[in-house]
Amino acid sequence: MVGFSAILFIAIGAGASGALNMWWDADIDQVMKRTAKRPVPAGKVAASEALAIGLTLSVMSVVMLWLATNLLAAFLLAFTIFFYAVIYTMWLKRWTPQNIVIGGAAGAFPPLIGWVAATGSVSLEAVLMFGLIFMWTPPHFWALALFMKSDYHEADVPMLTVTHGRKTTRTHILVYTVLLVPVALGLALTSIAGPLYLAVAAFLNLVFLRGAWQIWKRDEAVAEADGYAVEKKVFRFSLIYLFAHFGVLMIEGVAFRFGLWGPLGGL
Repeated sequence: MVGFSAILFIAIGAGASGALNMWWDADIDQVMKRTAKRPVPAGKVAASEALAIGLTLSVMSVVMLWLATNLLAAFLLAFTIFFYAVIYTMWLKRWTPQNIVIGGAAGAFPPLIGWVAATGSVSLEAVLMFGLIFMWTPPHFWALALFMKSDYHEADVPMLTVTHGRKTTRTHILVYTVLLVPVALGLALTSIAGPLYLAVAAFLNLVFLRGAWQIWKRDEAVAEADGYAVEKKVFRFSLIYLFAHFGVLMIEGVAFRFGLWGPLGGL
């Protein structure tokens, strides 16, 4: 019951953050092709309604998570909503090309909050799950920014591709992907992962590294000529990458519970 409650209220908190983001970013969302069909810029929801929904769901999710689990989990959820809606959306996003690096922490908090909700404390497993999403965020969004550069430029959002160019962005993607690998594989040595996770993670990280290397080597003229096909492919794979890591952790959690096999380690 605690697990279900944690997932439900963390998800509601994430939805609240999204509503607040769409309220504040309505002006640039309508400029960008990728976001023009969101409810507020599309005229389906008024900006004032998005604000009201966001604030209401924020308070409700935090209070309900507190009542259902513990105060620390509720505090972390409240901080995450504040960090995403205020620190990232209202400040970092329009101020620095490191916006999605620092702001990526907001997207990395949910598994840590879930862990705290279930256990009442922070552990290495929770920190590594946080680190996995945090280190994955830059190459994921920068791959998107490579083929959506004009969108960010027109909206005056200082993404790395806009401020430093695509060549620099390609290098950053490779660097962050290299740094991501030990975090992802490090989870295999904890109490929540076993041989299946290690095998899947090794394969996924090898493929992601190969994609990052291909992006780094790409000639800009060739990339533009083929419509940034490699960049789009790596971006789509990055979605599968993250889903698969956590999906396998869930599968192994069930396997451990029924004694089918056990973790490789227990750092």
